[in-house]
Order: sequence, then structure tokens, then C-alpha cells
Amino acid sequence: MKIKRRDFLKATAVIGTAAAFGCVPKNNALEPASAMPQKMGEAEGEWISTTCQGCTTWDPIQVFVQDGRAVKVRGNPNSKANEGTCCPRAHMGLQQLYDPDRVKVPMKRTNPEKGRGVDPKFVPISWDEALDTIADKMIELRKNGEAHKYMLNRGRYTYARDIIYDAMTKIYGSPNNISHSAICAEAEKSGAFFTHGYWDYRDYDLDNTKYLLIWGLDPLVSNRQVPYSIKVFGEVMDKATITVVDPKLNASAAKAHNWLPVLPGTDGALAVAIAHVLLTEELWYKPFVGDFKDSVNHFKAGETVDESLFEEKYTSGIAKWWNLELKDKTPEWAEKETKIPAEQIYKTAREMAVAAPSVCVWMGPGAAMHVRGTYSAMAIEALCGLLGSIDNQGGTLMKGKTHVNKMPSLDAYKDSIAKKKYQKIDQRGYLDFPALKKGKSGGGVVTNNVATAMLEKDPYDIKMGIGYMNNFTFSGTGAQRWEEALSKLDFYVHITTHASEMTQFSDIVLPSAITTFEKWAFLKSKGNRHSQVSLLQPVVDPMWDVRTDETEIPFLIAEKLAEKGFDNMLRYFKDSFKDPETGATPQNAKEFALYVVKYYTAPTWDGKESFPGDKINGWEDFKAVGVWNDAPYPFKKSWGKFKTKTKKFEFYSETLKEALSKHAKKHHTDVDNVLEECNYEARGEHAFIPHYEKPFRYGSTEEYPLTFIDHRSRLNKEGRSANCTWYQEFKKVDLGDESWDDVLKINPEDASKYGISNGDMVRITSVNASFVIKAKLWEGVRPGTITKCYGQGHWAYGRIAAEDYHNAKPKGFNNNELMPADYDRLSGSTARNGGFCGVKIEKA
Repeated sequence: MKIKRRDFLKATAVIGTAAAFGCVPKNNALEPASAMPQKMGEAEGEWISTTCQGCTTWDPIQVFVQDGRAVKVRGNPNSKANEGTCCPRAHMGLQQLYDPDRVKVPMKRTNPEKGRGVDPKFVPISWDEALDTIADKMIELRKNGEAHKYMLNRGRYTYARDIIYDAMTKIYGSPNNISHSAICAEAEKSGAFFTHGYWDYRDYDLDNTKYLLIWGLDPLVSNRQVPYSIKVFGEVMDKATITVVDPKLNASAAKAHNWLPVLPGTDGALAVAIAHVLLTEELWYKPFVGDFKDSVNHFKAGETVDESLFEEKYTSGIAKWWNLELKDKTPEWAEKETKIPAEQIYKTAREMAVAAPSVCVWMGPGAAMHVRGTYSAMAIEALCGLLGSIDNQGGTLMKGKTHVNKMPSLDAYKDSIAKKKYQKIDQRGYLDFPALKKGKSGGGVVTNNVATAMLEKDPYDIKMGIGYMNNFTFSGTGAQRWEEALSKLDFYVHITTHASEMTQFSDIVLPSAITTFEKWAFLKSKGNRHSQVSLLQPVVDPMWDVRTDETEIPFLIAEKLAEKGFDNMLRYFKDSFKDPETGATPQNAKEFALYVVKYYTAPTWDGKESFPGDKINGWEDFKAVGVWNDAPYPFKKSWGKFKTKTKKFEFYSETLKEALSKHAKKHHTDVDNVLEECNYEARGEHAFIPHYEKPFRYGSTEEYPLTFIDHRSRLNKEGRSANCTWYQEFKKVDLGDESWDDVLKINPEDASKYGISNGDMVRITSVNASFVIKAKLWEGVRPGTITKCYGQGHWAYGRIAAEDYHNAKPKGFNNNELMPADYDRLSGSTARNGGFCGVKIEKA
């Protein structure tokens, strides 16, 4: 690639360049301590509240600031969701903030050729030139009747996202606001929605649980309540049984009472076998489910039951589910599918029943992000219904209420161009992409399919894009498609803190304020039975000439568009987001960023309404405490009023039946054909129940005999920490990994078969790609599988993340280049688990 630092990262030594753009830093983060008035940590300072976005925990934290410099991080003691804790990711934010490889000024591409290893020949430009260039391109598309060929790609976000993601895109005239969410989730939401009508992530009552079943994730490492899980895990171990279902040993499994190393993709088989035991042994939770009218258990292995004999309370379809799926799904049958001994399945079911209803079934992406993941997710979620643990003490919970204002209406600001209707670029709603968010055909997003749709120009071609806080070229499976698609794209703008892989394909690069430390925003999250609204605020002044991605930059673009004759966007911003305290209209981008946050969060601090939870006395008080907590979530809140078609917990999903039927009708076909097009096995009534489907696999077991498992790091700060020395030095905290390296972890039994010793260089090959990497013999992965932690493999991003940034040489390889692109099409979720990626290995 040969991008010289004086061309791209020129601002690192920026006395001349920074001065030219008016951004001489007030303080040099790399200045020797001896040149500072006092050593770091000795000067007086203050704790300032903000929020970490290192993962989707969205952890309220506080940053200690001395002499204008952030020096220390801790959990926010005012948060009832994390109780003042934080995980390693929050601390790594300090290195990201002061990373010398950050993008410091706007840049433009001067080499029209695009591709990996191609020098973009970026040169610094002013913000005025960058914004002019962007606005000119947007105006050109509108004049040509091609506004719909503009897209906005959102990566990780705050809830200030409405400005750039919704308002800017829709007022401009494009349907293509594309979020990242289906790359990292969605299928697990699908399982919850089609059983109990809840399209969201769940919370878990760890304080009161008696049995914690962790399935397809590691809550000590990733997912959505990491700091609190770390804090209380020891207490949970003392008072409850912990079982982990995962084909590899993770941190939770290493501490748990039971580890079930399930064969990848057979999660559904294990779930329905547990359900079989709960029913045949009369272990279901009758106060929630109900009972046979004659009080005699008619669930006998291999025998159907008369559905009229069972009287249900808060559930629907249990006897139908038994007849269609469960009656033959014995633990002995499941042992052949899952490789978990039958006696262990019996033991698990019986232990859960004894603990019921105080059972947390914590399902994560590993159990759901399969090609056939919706049905696995439904089967696992159905256990919550059988055990009566949904929304119950010690069980799996939904979320409480957060009080923020809604986005003001766009209608008055949309002209005739903006009112035109076009299909979204990700092909959601197509026959083979139902994407049934909340049961609506095309209601979800199929993020990773955007690259394919762009290459196919179906439903049309994309001519311009803006992306922020995203790196789809690295984070989407079949990542090579993104490189090809972006290489052919006319014009792309990347708003970023670092020169990521996606940046290398951009025409304009805008330096972004870094989340947690330099921007105004807010977040909504939950944990420990509390929903919360937390604040992000600038804790230090930016050292570089950066702007906030979701608010300042859209405002600046709107100003430029207004200068060129299209003022709808600017009028909307000024009319809709006034200071709720003074009524003042924003006069510049910085005021706009502040007023947006104050407008949305006002109900939590202005005292105009009274609702359960914290009482905050005005804006200044909210800035100080940093978080508003809802009252504890009430148990059994959803019982009798689930948001399903029957208003009950559905073991036979009338909700899914209606959704699939409407999607089929839209395409003038039937449900069976929809499922065939989408690579599911179910036909007929099986389509509407939680059930087991065999793993869909790329690569025959004859040619690709091993299964690749992708897993997460406790250090991946939303995939943006690989350029930190702390990340590389402490990489060994991820089980089986090594510092400053990328290793492929192989069970010694498999290594022996292939004559591989620890430390050997091996070639791993899938149907999608082939790479050479160092082998690490590790007993923590079941035989027949190979695993590697996601996070290494950057060929851009910075001097630490890449092996050789200038020549586009990665450190190890990116898992997403090995894995092919496919989806759980009912939800739109990217498939990255479930045994779908077959591989072969040989000595290099």
C-alpha cells in the first residue's frame, strides 16, 4: 500500500499541518512526563461521567481527568446496572484516545484506483473542502433523480443516531439507512420474538437465579452485561448451578459446574431433548404452563397426545409441539446428534427443573447465528416457557421503561424526491430474505448482503455512500465481497477515528471524535433488572481537528446543502432541536450536538413528569451523575400479555405462522417454498414450532473434515482496539491465545492425526479462502473442531494492528475472510456459527 506517514498520518507530527487547519493541540498525549507540571496521577483532577462503548453492555463509566488529560477509568458508581464496575475494554479506551495513528484532519483520495494494497494517495484537506465535495456529490445525485442511490452505513452507534441515520438519509431522499446490527445479532432476537413476542436482547436476574444455563456465549468476555457478570459470577457459583453449552472452553465454562461441548450447530437438538425430558418426567412448571385436565401425565416417549386433554395457562400449543417435534427427541437420540452423553442431558434437565422457575437461560450468538438459527433460538427460548422462568424471579427478563423524547416528525421537510418509494439495497423482503423483524416481511436488515447487492446492482446500483463507526470490509463474513464492491463504488465517505480497512476504499476521510471521551451523545441499555439512560460527554478537549459523527457532521453537511439550494435538512435540524432549557436555536454544529442530547434526554432530568426510577434535578445534575436508572423490573410483568398473536408464550408460533404466510403471499407462493429458498429443512406445520434442523455446512466432510469456530475476545473494544499495545500484550487473557500473535487452536487429538506440533505453521482452507497461521495445541476445543479468536488479521487500522501497515500485510488472518457469507434468512442475521464453515488443515 505504501502510504507514507507524511501523506496520511501527517498530523502525527503536526506542527505545520495542524497549524494550517487551526488545530494545534493544547496538550501532547505523548509528551514526556518530565515536561509536564506534575507527573501523571499526581495533579488534582476530577471524575467525569460518560459511557463506554467497548461492547453492547454500554457501560456507564467515569473518567479521571488531570490537567485536561484523561488518565484513569472506573465504573460509574451511580449505575444500578453495573454497580460501579467496568471491564478491560473501558480501560483500553485511554490508549485509543491517545493513539498517535488516529486520523487527525480531513483527507481526500488522489489515486482513482481502489483495492487492497493500492496506495490511496490521501492528502490533507480542510473541512470546508471536504464538506463541499460531499455536498456537491449529493446535489448531483438529486439533480439526476438518483438520490436513492445514496446509502448511509451505520456501525456501532449511540441514540443520537437518528440525526445521521434517519433524518439526514430520509430528508435527502434515500431509503438506504443500513445498520450493522445483523452482522452481530438478530437471530437470537428472532427466537424470543416468535415464542413470546419480544424483539430485543434479554436481561438476567443473576442475584436470584438458582440455575444459570449459558448457551453459545461467554458473559465474562462479551455480550451485554459483562462488567456486572464479572462482579457477581463468583456469588452465582456459590448459590446456583452453572452450566455452559459451547463447543470450546470459554472463561465461563472454565469456572462452571458443567461444560457441555456440543457439536457445532446441534444446539437445537440439545434443547428439544431437554424439553423432552421435562415433559416425559412431568417436570414442567405448571403454574405457568398448566397441566393435563385429569392430572395424569400423557407425555410418553414416541406417543402422540390428544391436544384437548391439556389445559394451558400462559402458554399456547404445548401438546401440538410435543406431537410434531418432541415425542421422539429423546436424550439417546440427541447424543448421536450433539455428542453430549444422554445421561448428561437427563442430568441437566432434572437440575433445571429442581431450580425452576429461578432459571436463567442465557442464549447468545453462538447458539443462534446459524444458517438455520431462528429455529435453534426458538428451541432454546422455549425452555424458558417450560420452566416458567420468563420474566420470573431468578430467570430471563425483558426490559423496563426508559423515558426519552422521540425523533421529531420529518414529514414537513420531505420534498417530492424524498417521498418517492424505493426498495432498500440490502434486498430485505425478497423471497429468499424475509428478514422478519417483529414479524414484518422486510422489516429487518440484512447488513452483510449489501456488498452482494452492490455487485449485482440489484435492485439498483449505489453511487455514493457514507459510513461511520463501521468497518464492514473487516467485520462481514465473506469480507472479500466488500473489498470488491467498494473498489467499484464511485464515491465513499468514511467518518472514522482510525484508517481502517474500509477507509482504504474511501474518497473522503473525515476524522471522528472518539466515543466515550470527545463527544456528546446518549445511550439506552439494561442490566441487573434496571433499564437506564446514560450520557456520553466530552471529558477532554479533542487534540485533533475532529468532529462528532452523528450530530456535528450531519449539521455541517446540511449547511453546505443549504448553500447549494437544498435547505430542508438544515431547517429540520434548527426547527426541531432547540435547547430545552432556553429555547435557543443551534447556531453551529457544536451547539447542535449539545442540544440534540439535551432534547432527547430531557424527560430524565427536567422534572416535568414523574415516573419510577431516579430523580435527577436538572441538566447539570444529569451531567454529574451520568446515568438515570429505572426502578427494578417487576417480575411476571409480561404474563398474560405477551406480544404474540395469542398473547401467550407460543410453543406453536401463530406469530411466526402469520409472518411467514404474509411473506409467502407477497411473493405469490407458499410457506414451504419460502423455507426451501431460504435453506431451512422445515415443511408444513414444522415451520411454526421450535425444532431441530441439521447444520447447514459449506464444504463436504470428506474434503473439509474439520469445523471452524469463530469466537470473541475480552479485549476487542467493538473490534477497534487492535492498534493498542495493551491489546496485543494482554492477548493471552483470551483462553489459548498468545501475546502479539494470532494462533489457530487445535485439539491435540486432531493435531496428532495431521502430524502437527505446537508452534508449527499450518495452512487452513475453506471453500472461501486459504491462510497460513501458527498452530496452538489446546485441549479447550472439542475434537473435530478448530477455533480462532476474532480480532487479528488487520491489514490496515494502524502500525500496531497490522503486521506491516504500509504494505497491507496482516497480523495473522481475519476470520471473516475464511468464512463464506450466508445468513439466517428469517431474521437477516449473518451466519458465523453453527458448524457451517468446514475446513481442512495441513502443514505449511
